[in-house]
Amino acid sequence: MTSLKTFLASESGATAIEYAMIASIICLAIFAVVGTIGSKLPTGFAKASNGFN
Repeated sequence: MTSLKTFLASESGATAIEYAMIASIICLAIFAVVGTIGSKLPTGFAKASNGFN
């Protein structure tokens, strides 16, 4: 019973969840940026290639 009280009083689990949420938000932002750049990247390479011709 005392271990359950100690577990519920501990804040380390909440901190871990907060860090996991921050990491997931950062991952979503990275995926959004990479998706945007990824769709424009072939066009940029094609323009650069045409510039050398």
